[in-house]
Amino acid sequence: MELRHLRYFVAVARERNFTRAAEVLHIAQPPLSRQIQQLEDELGIGLIERGSRPLRLSEAGRLFYEQAVQVLDRIDEIKTLVSRLRDADRGRFSIGFVASTLYGKLPEVIRSYRAARPNVEIALLEMTSLEQIAALKEGRIDVGFGRIPLDDPALERQLLRNEKLIAAVPANHPVLTSGKALRLEDLADELLVVYPRAPRPSYADQVLSLFREAGLKPPGVQEVRELQTALGLVAAAMGVCLVPASVETLRRDNVAYRPLDSVQAVSPIIMSSRKGDRSPEIALILRLIRQMYRREKIVFGA
Repeated sequence: MELRHLRYFVAVARERNFTRAAEVLHIAQPPLSRQIQQLEDELGIGLIERGSRPLRLSEAGRLFYEQAVQVLDRIDEIKTLVSRLRDADRGRFSIGFVASTLYGKLPEVIRSYRAARPNVEIALLEMTSLEQIAALKEGRIDVGFGRIPLDDPALERQLLRNEKLIAAVPANHPVLTSGKALRLEDLADELLVVYPRAPRPSYADQVLSLFREAGLKPPGVQEVRELQTALGLVAAAMGVCLVPASVETLRRDNVAYRPLDSVQAVSPIIMSSRKGDRSPEIALILRLIRQMYRREKIVFGA
C-alpha cells in the first residue's frame, strides 16, 4: 500500500464518483479504478458498493476512509514542520499583516527586529486576518498581525491593544463645524463605506456591528476592497468611513478625520501564532512590542 492509494481512495470517497475524482486527481478514470481495485485486493475486502448511484462506501470503506484522512493530514503536518525547519536553517522569518497595521506600530517593531536579528531574512506578506489562519497552519508565515478575534484550536492569539477608531469624512462636511468628537448618530444618515469586501468576517463587520449595536442603520453601505479605495470615495464626498486612528496621517487631501465619542469604537490588534510554537523569534517579537509599548506608555492588551 502506498500513499497514492490513500489519496486516490479519499478523492473517490469525497467525490462519490470515479469520473469526478479522476478529474480532481488529474488522471484518467481507468487507472484510478485499477488503483482502487488493487487497494481492495490487498486489504481483502470491498471498500466501495459498486453499482450504487451515487457511489457509497461499505462499512469497511467508511472505517478505512476515516483512518486514511487522518494519515494524510498527519503527512501534511510533517511536510509543514520539515518546511519550517528548512526555512529556519536558511534564517527566514515570515510575517503576515493586514494593511492598516503598517500605519501603526508594526514598522517600528520590524525595524527593531531587524536590528536584533541582522542575519535573518524577513518576508512580509499582506493578507487578511482570515487568510492568516490558513497561512499559519500551512507554515507559510510564522506570525500574523490582524484585527479579527477568530478562534481556532490550532492557533494562539495575543491581544496587543485596542486601537481607537476615528471617522473619515469629506473635508467640507457639515458635521465638522462643531469641532467636537463625533457620535455615531452624527453619521447615521450618511452612506457608509466599509472594507474589505471579502473574505468575511473582516474589519468591515466590526464597523457594521458598531452601528447595529447602537440601533443605527445607515441608508446604504458601500463595500470596497481596500482602505485606499474607501478613502478615495470619502474624498469624492461619496460617503463616510470609520478607520483606525493610526490611518489619520494618510490622504489628507479632501478628507478630514475626527475622533468618535464612543468607548466601543475600537479595533483590536491581534498577534497570532501556531499553538505550542516556542520559537525564540516569536518570543523576541513579543518582547520588542512590550518594550515599545512601555516607552510610549501604551497599555499592553488593553
